[in-house]
Amino acid sequence: MDIRQVAKRAGVSTATVSRTINNLPVRPGTARRVRQAIEELKYFPNTHARSLVSGRSRIVGLIVSDITNPFFPELVKGFEDAATQKGYEVLLSNTEYDSSRMATGVRRMLERKVDAVAIMTSEMDRSFTQELAGRDIPMVFLDVGTVEKHISNIKVDYASGILQAVEHLIGLGHRRVAFIGGPPDLKSARIRQSAFLKAMTRIRSLLIFKRDKFLPSAPGCDGL
Repeated sequence: MDIRQVAKRAGVSTATVSRTINNLPVRPGTARRVRQAIEELKYFPNTHARSLVSGRSRIVGLIVSDITNPFFPELVKGFEDAATQKGYEVLLSNTEYDSSRMATGVRRMLERKVDAVAIMTSEMDRSFTQELAGRDIPMVFLDVGTVEKHISNIKVDYASGILQAVEHLIGLGHRRVAFIGGPPDLKSARIRQSAFLKAMTRIRSLLIFKRDKFLPSAPGCDGL
């Protein structure tokens, strides 16, 4: 099965089939005939050929540190769902905090000519970002990275999230709350710790206020 058979079934040229497949301007009626022919013939376009025509691979790269970390699977799923809705494939690289694996992942993405890269790791070597940016490949970081040409950054609202978590635990009746923040040399870990301490201070102040207002003589009210 090739593009010529699709063109014959739809009564158009192979160029029109190619333009339809690559979402280039084609008369609506003609595009419908082409898509119907593609469906009837169960034709699967050659993605490499499509990228040669359009100049775009329709592939986006995704770099994570450790896919077994419970933090990542939901993010990866959401990323892939969004990419699929837009007609993109996802090329995933799991670095395992290894610089050589990082280099291999970036090289694979360059070889596949990805249209963009999302980076969900704090260990991204600047030389790799410069390599991608030098080829005009847009990048978006999750909570790290410097915003500049071709580089964006999605910030995480740790303060709000941690406050909600602390309030939830306090609401369940817990008063001795522990915190695990991650490596202290990681900026995001320090931000999370600061947010946790502020949240605990705020909750403690509220509880003391309520205790003094409603139970001024209640014995044994200590801790939070």
